[in-house]
Amino acid sequence: MELLVRYLDRSTSVSSTSTQDVIMEERLRDDLRFYFMSPCEKYRARRHIPWKLLVQILKIIMITTQLVLFGLNNQLVVSYKEENTMTLKNLFLKGYSGVDEDDYCVAVYTQQDVYDSLFYAVDQYCQLDQLSVAPISYAEDESGRLLPLNICKDQYRKGSLAPSEETYDIDAQLETVCVSHDPKTANAWKTSNSSFFDLDFYRLVNIQMSFQLKGINLQTVRTRELPDCYTFFVTITFDNQGHSGKVKITLDIDSESSACRDWKISGTAQKNTHYLLVFDGFVILVCLTSAVLCTRSLILAVKLLRRFSRFLQDSYNSEVCEIDRGEFFNGWYLLVIISDLLAIIGSILKMEIQAKSLTSYDVCSIFLGTATLLVWVEVIRYLGYFQKYNVLILTMKAAFPKVLRFCCCAGMIYLGYTFCGWIVLGPYHEKFEGLSRVAECLFSLLNGDDMFTTFAQLKDKNILVWLFSRAYLYSFISLFIYMVLSLFIALITDSYETIKNYQKNGFPVTDLQKFLKEQKEGPDLEAGSQAGLRTKYSLFTCCQRVPESDDIILIS
Repeated sequence: MELLVRYLDRSTSVSSTSTQDVIMEERLRDDLRFYFMSPCEKYRARRHIPWKLLVQILKIIMITTQLVLFGLNNQLVVSYKEENTMTLKNLFLKGYSGVDEDDYCVAVYTQQDVYDSLFYAVDQYCQLDQLSVAPISYAEDESGRLLPLNICKDQYRKGSLAPSEETYDIDAQLETVCVSHDPKTANAWKTSNSSFFDLDFYRLVNIQMSFQLKGINLQTVRTRELPDCYTFFVTITFDNQGHSGKVKITLDIDSESSACRDWKISGTAQKNTHYLLVFDGFVILVCLTSAVLCTRSLILAVKLLRRFSRFLQDSYNSEVCEIDRGEFFNGWYLLVIISDLLAIIGSILKMEIQAKSLTSYDVCSIFLGTATLLVWVEVIRYLGYFQKYNVLILTMKAAFPKVLRFCCCAGMIYLGYTFCGWIVLGPYHEKFEGLSRVAECLFSLLNGDDMFTTFAQLKDKNILVWLFSRAYLYSFISLFIYMVLSLFIALITDSYETIKNYQKNGFPVTDLQKFLKEQKEGPDLEAGSQAGLRTKYSLFTCCQRVPESDDIILIS
């Protein structure tokens, strides 16, 4: 009798342990199924509101609106700088035609033209108040005195040369001589510094004229924005480094914006600024919410992976394969978090700009533009829940490793052509003058753009270089267009056909998908446990309404 009691107790214990294992396994399977569901399926299964989806939709609308508002303001800033640059070139450069050459604005060829251009710029600067129609004037220091005009010339320390006798004596050490004057004392200054303008052109390397101007961008008032004050650092350079008889004159401008020290404006500009600051703050709040939700999902994925890995280890003494591990680490969530961080940083910079505490328009544009790009790319994730739209995602995922390896090989050939074209054709063709320009020109040829012009613009004075250029261009175009580009397209097409066949005949099933499709029939369970399991089974049964291939697509 005692032995029978012990046997029954042991059987009950084994049965209880087996039942507990089945319950734990089914809970793990249900949690995994729920994790890989689409937002709509999660709502049907557990009435789980898709907060991440709603936040992403709200974020797209708000970040795009924010970008448009900042872009319109930034366009005004850029156009103001460009138009001021054109204005100053017309004001200070004698004979300026309105079109720059490759690396200079105006070129002069006689000594008298150099003097005339130099004195013309000085005279125009002294009469700036009477000439310019723009709200621009001389810069002042903290004490209210006008900042001077500085002129410096770089020349060889000493030298003599006689081209007819083919002799020269040059000290390559450069010396710099500078003079400065107040805008109101131009005539007396020219007379007192006449020796400075006694130029030895065979020694002269360059002359630099630099000064500062102040301006106010009033056009932002139209968009109900507070105007910015600008400081323009103007440099006019007479470049004689080539000593070829051609002196290149360039005008460069560096601008720096800041909040005006004393201002008063009537209207709604100030109120509009407050509204924009509130809107930017709300964008930051939405992005923080999105980042927190996605981080929570990544943490949940790690916990599920550990549970699944522990289950396989305990039940089957096996490890999770790499493909199944990749299913848990959703790259879309990482992309969302990156876009949220960029949007938050960009919004903070935008708020600083709106408050006139910062003037980094370009840096803010990079952050906001990249964030907006990633936000719109994130939409593909939700389109991927539909079979017809998911083809693009699966094709890119399958083709990316092959394309990456192929581009590494093709890139070596491309770099070889780039260096070869730069060293050989650079002196004879403007498109090959720099490495970056060569790379851009070859990429343009690769896409079939501007081919005839590239051939026609090569100078044919050197027959050997001309023949080499033809062999170079014909071989590059033939190799990359007819072979490399065709193979590149073939790789993507092959991946696309593979995905289409998988969608028609079914995707390869991994251990994870097999586990999700199982439905174990365990021993007799307690009434409460059976009721709980039946409830879960019924919930998930109503969600699995897609064919087998679509199940794999949802996970992918």
